[in-house]
Amino acid sequence: MSLNKKSVDDINVKGKRVLCRCDFNVPLKEGKITDENRLVAALPTIKKLIADGGKVILCSHLGKPKGEPKPELSLAPVAARLSELLGQEVKFAADPEVVGSNAKAAVEAMKDGDVILLENTRYRAEETKNGEAFSKELASLCDVFVNDAFGTAHRAHCSNVGVAQLVDTAVVGYLMQKEIDFLGNAVENPVRPFVAILGGAKVADKLNVISNLLEKCDTLIIGGGMAFTFLKAKGYEIGASLVDDEKVEYCKEMMEKAEKLGKKLLLPEDAVVAKSFPSPIDAEIEVEVYAADAIPADMMGLDIGPKTAEAYADAVKSAKTVVWNGPMGVFENPVLAKGTIAVAKALAETDATTIIGGGDSAAAVNQLGFGDKMSHISTGGGASLEFLEGKELPGVAAANDK
Repeated sequence: MSLNKKSVDDINVKGKRVLCRCDFNVPLKEGKITDENRLVAALPTIKKLIADGGKVILCSHLGKPKGEPKPELSLAPVAARLSELLGQEVKFAADPEVVGSNAKAAVEAMKDGDVILLENTRYRAEETKNGEAFSKELASLCDVFVNDAFGTAHRAHCSNVGVAQLVDTAVVGYLMQKEIDFLGNAVENPVRPFVAILGGAKVADKLNVISNLLEKCDTLIIGGGMAFTFLKAKGYEIGASLVDDEKVEYCKEMMEKAEKLGKKLLLPEDAVVAKSFPSPIDAEIEVEVYAADAIPADMMGLDIGPKTAEAYADAVKSAKTVVWNGPMGVFENPVLAKGTIAVAKALAETDATTIIGGGDSAAAVNQLGFGDKMSHISTGGGASLEFLEGKELPGVAAANDK
């Protein structure tokens, strides 16, 4: 996949209608936005298009309305908040069919530097199926298409891929560019030593990532729930820990692959264990530490132990590039967050380029207060995983090459 894409810096949008696909999929509570990180992250691209005299038409999905207008998933609150953040009106085109009479009239009346926001693209059932009719309607509104929504880059939908194929000029925004620069290049062209850290609950979610990263990195570190399937594959006694019995063979193959390729594959030496999973997740819990090959039959591992945390932090120290996807334990519980904190702290203190794959690891790093110490925190969970798998992302591929 070519990662050398044209961006908003390579085009002239003065007087042109620019459709900009953003990721405004923000959490709402009673019509109020509870986390506006994604809105703030979109501002640089929007401001650039305004400053260059484009007529800026924003679009995004929000939640899963499943192809019908649901008032609680309307983008109206986003238009209101964006108006405040930009210091100018963002006119909201309230069409249940997205490209309707309101949108058409609003676009018609636009002056250079004006901004409008279309309704939730997933109000249309065809959006997620990349249906041609809806793609054509979106394309009819614009001269130029800008994709700045990395969170949906691994999906081929109307508003990110369909429309891009129908306009002559399709480029990426600053957010997409940053994801390509960091995530794409870390995997394709890393400065070595390159250390990859994978955590999270399920091996099944990360099968291709494990295999691809073993080929690319120098050291692969495994933590989180998925580590116990590897430990079982080594013949260890893992007690009542989370295990994917169908993937034990696969884990054996991956350990053999690491050995064959001369790569280091680090697994936990010890684990923080408890009688049961905390309920609720942040409840007080009594824990003990056991060696990774001697977890009692009635106990389950819920975090990496202190020895492991130290070994993993140590492995990061000499790295030049570190990619981390997935927490080391049940980080939502303060007692079980120590492993994740130790890794986050090690990444914060290293001079290496540190890249956090989206989803839970991004949440963990931000919640634990290390966000500003990382080189890059990805805005896409599934999309960042597919990038790490070495897959072509339709949303990236659809943009014009330089």
